Amino acid sequence: MSVPGAMIRCMDLTRFFADVDAQPWADLHHAYGSAADIPDCLRALAGESEEAASEAISELYGSILHQGSVYGATARAVPYLARLAGAGYRTEDLLVLLGGIAEGGADEGDSEEAACRAAVVGQLPLILAKADAEDPGLRRAAAWAAAMTGAAEQVLPVLRLRRKTETDPGVRAELLGAMAHLDPPGTAADATAAIGAHEPAEVRIVALLACVDGGLPWGPAHHAAMLSLLPVNDLVEGRLDLERNEPLQYVVEELLRRDTDADRDAAYTLLDGALRSADSEARAEALWAAETACLLSRSAPERLAGAVEAMVADPADAPAAYSLLAKLGVRAAAAAPVLARLAAGEGDPADRALEALVAVAPDRAAPLLARDLGRRPRALGAACGFLFGGAAGASFTYDPELLDAIRTRLAEAGGPGADEVVRLVNLLGAWGSRASAALPELSAVLSLCPGAVPKALVAICPPEHRGTTAELLTAAARTGPEEGRLAAAAAVRELTGETGPLRAAVAARLTPGGPAVREAASLAAGLGPEAVALVPALRSALSDRAGDRNIPQMDADVEIAAALWRITGDPEEAVPVLAGVLAEVQPMWLRWTFGRAARAAARIGGAARPLVPALEGLLTEPMQIPSAVLALHAIAPETLDGPRTAGLLLDAAEQDADAETALDALVVLGPDSLTEDGRRRLIALAERDLRVRASGLEPGIAPADERLREQAREAARTPAKP
Repeated sequence: MSVPGAMIRCMDLTRFFADVDAQPWADLHHAYGSAADIPDCLRALAGESEEAASEAISELYGSILHQGSVYGATARAVPYLARLAGAGYRTEDLLVLLGGIAEGGADEGDSEEAACRAAVVGQLPLILAKADAEDPGLRRAAAWAAAMTGAAEQVLPVLRLRRKTETDPGVRAELLGAMAHLDPPGTAADATAAIGAHEPAEVRIVALLACVDGGLPWGPAHHAAMLSLLPVNDLVEGRLDLERNEPLQYVVEELLRRDTDADRDAAYTLLDGALRSADSEARAEALWAAETACLLSRSAPERLAGAVEAMVADPADAPAAYSLLAKLGVRAAAAAPVLARLAAGEGDPADRALEALVAVAPDRAAPLLARDLGRRPRALGAACGFLFGGAAGASFTYDPELLDAIRTRLAEAGGPGADEVVRLVNLLGAWGSRASAALPELSAVLSLCPGAVPKALVAICPPEHRGTTAELLTAAARTGPEEGRLAAAAAVRELTGETGPLRAAVAARLTPGGPAVREAASLAAGLGPEAVALVPALRSALSDRAGDRNIPQMDADVEIAAALWRITGDPEEAVPVLAGVLAEVQPMWLRWTFGRAARAAARIGGAARPLVPALEGLLTEPMQIPSAVLALHAIAPETLDGPRTAGLLLDAAEQDADAETALDALVVLGPDSLTEDGRRRLIALAERDLRVRASGLEPGIAPADERLREQAREAARTPAKP
């Protein structure tokens, strides 16, 4: 910048910072509390130190635009950020920050989000002026920031005019993307015209994304253009639109979300072509897109199976496909010979191949795992159910050779660490009586893994050894590691029916604020009236409702209330405890606690009628609707309108908001609540291609969704109300 310009900036700074300092920053808030630090950040932006200015930008992203969230101080800061940008101080960085603030804002209402977007809209004249800047980086930042405001009437004419004369490929791409963001259908024609080879690759890929966003059918021209551009991630590397920074994955996902046969065919035809590409980077992008498809689409494993052989045609390329092959499971059986050869090797590469083989061909994986068990942690984790999202070790095949290897491994001096023992124990427990030969080795590691071993011992223990095993567990319940005493005592009860050790262990753990109160209360509830001697300890373990309670304390209180009811049959103590929990402020993170309270209330039944208003209040939050409905049905069924309630439950299920409980509640409501429209929605949940369960740990998504499908099918068999 020229010297005269710098002088003008300096002259303006005195007045600028007088205005800044006049603002009540200490009374405003951002992500870290008081916004009193904002003036220092603004001064650093206008200072001579590039390092200090960079640090100030980083601090502002952390405070006034924290992970996309905006605050009261954010809107107040916007005019000052804009004035600094207009004066040439870190202009490109500040334009991007302003665009992020607008993106995190809202279009309507009196919220802080709406105030933030409105504040950025107020700076549009300054932002749009930079669309004609000499620096391409400034032009790109201005186009993106202006688009994030959503102010289409003000922004689109400027962007369209600029696009007529713009020659820089990156800026042309950003302009087209900005136009598509503001007006997807209205930009479709421009996007279609830009997918041809006459445009730079950076523009063509953005044009393809704009075609999808504009709702255009994905035709042969789009298919050919995308395949010709692969790999495409580098083409959007410099763009500010992070939502579309993996174009192939984005296109596949958007086509699948349309949920039509034609769009699914287009998505899978595109994936098949990309997976068979001669370019390794293109195949890598296709593998990631295919994994996304598996998490989103129920038909993905079947539709992608045809390309499996291409994925592993070259063993050197096979490792890149392991994660996808694991998601395809047995449908990727064509890859089993290659995986088996690779799994027979050494070190981590062999372990990774065996991990995939566990899902693809368990029968072939088991002997390979047995041969080198101690050096196959990934494969062992998969075999123990971790690959299947906790679907239990029964998901993995029983193998005598592997059983012998586990016994040997457990008996080795200085053998497995605690984490490995947990996995081995879980696998033995999942095999049940078939693993009974491992009883001595499992007993020997009880002290090393006191929380998991008792349950596994119960699962594998043959009848003739129940007495000696119960003696071992009784001793563990009395004098073993504290963290395992409840598990050991519960196992004794399961083996012999004797409850004395469990009552003693529960009483010892019912200490106010203790780490195991919730577990102890749950076990006490399972004892019923037989645990009447524990009632005083349960009462004393309740938290102080007059003080601030954390979530673990409230969860424990719910379990204690349920235990008091199960033991005494008297609702006089339990209902007020549950009422106290349900009366808490309802932030998002309490939804599971409220659900537990509602389920406890349902078990009490009609005697919990004082809780009806609080339970009805839960019907506004999808995640809480299912448990609240079950509770209201058990306590005061007359308060529920059947068809309306069924509609709320279907809403929750379709949003994957405690969908399993929602479907259970639909069955409980009975046939009179299910209209023909409701039945159609249930059938759609069961038979549509898009998964209902689309959140959670990746390995568990598909198995959980399959269970939901069966639930929906069962519920749909209920005769519908005419």
